[in-house]
Amino acid sequence: MDIASLSTALSMSKLQNDFGVAMFAKQLDTYQDMGDAMTQTLDAIGKQMELSVNPSVGSSFDASV
Repeated sequence: MDIASLSTALSMSKLQNDFGVAMFAKQLDTYQDMGDAMTQTLDAIGKQMELSVNPSVGSSFDASV
């Protein structure tokens, strides 16, 4: 086997591997940001739910026909 072609093949393989790792890291960052945003949204919804809860309202109703 030719040393030059082997060197080129190994270099291309390393480049592809490095690119794949960089893309994976970028996806991981994106998913982390999405998870943080979702957590903030759920926290905000939870706080709104806590403020709107009034145990004496809506627990029973009178109906006559």
